Amino acid sequence: MRGRVQFIGKPDCHLCDDARAVVVAVCTELDEPWEEHSILDDPMLYDEFWERIPVVLVDDRVAGFWRIEAAQLRSALTA
Repeated sequence: MRGRVQFIGKPDCHLCDDARAVVVAVCTELDEPWEEHSILDDPMLYDEFWERIPVVLVDDRVAGFWRIEAAQLRSALTA
C-alpha cells in the first residue's frame, strides 16, 4: 500500500536526515504509512525536486521542504 506520506531526499544529506526523523516520529504517532524515495534513483524526481530536498508530500501535495517541522506535518495529515 502506498503511504499518504512520501519522503523525497538523497543519501548523505544532513537536512534529509533531520527531516526523516520528523517524518518517522509523526507518522508513527499518527499511525500513517510513509515511503522514502531518493532523487538519485528516479530522474523525474531529480528534475522536479533537486533544489528543494528534502521534500515531504502528503496525498501527493508538497507539505514542506528543506526544514520539516513536526507541527507542519501533523497539520497536513490531520487537515
